[in-house]
Amino acid sequence: MKATFGAGCFWGVEAAFRRVPGVTGTAVGYAGGKTEQPTYEQVCTHRTGHAEVVEVDYDPEQVSYDQLLDVFWSIHNPTTKNRQGLDIGSNYRSVIFYRDEAQRAAAEASKEAVNHSGKHWRKVVTQVVPEAPFWRAEEYHQQYYDKKGIASCEI
Repeated sequence: MKATFGAGCFWGVEAAFRRVPGVTGTAVGYAGGKTEQPTYEQVCTHRTGHAEVVEVDYDPEQVSYDQLLDVFWSIHNPTTKNRQGLDIGSNYRSVIFYRDEAQRAAAEASKEAVNHSGKHWRKVVTQVVPEAPFWRAEEYHQQYYDKKGIASCEI
């Protein structure tokens, strides 16, 4: 099965999901914009409308979509619009692209739970939107942390 998440710079997001038992593959890329086959340079202009995302392949017998949502919420601040840390722009927005009604319902329910958890003092601004075309990012972005020997983020 597949799930697609945007939670800031895709390098760290990918590294976090790759560590989850039951995740069988990941790819970083772009989704939610108007330009076909966008490049990183185009996305960084903030004119294409794309978010940096990670497409996660997972085995639902080993990890559930709800567990992937838990990882998603734990690795970024879902209350900052178009920003994660020092990264600013709509391409760094918090977004969940759902593939079917079950994913939509789970994403909306988990978003509501995070909103009421008391963990954040501001409202969650994460978008929950229908699946959009996924454009795989350039190869040098794939598994970037592994290639550079950078310790991945903690979850």
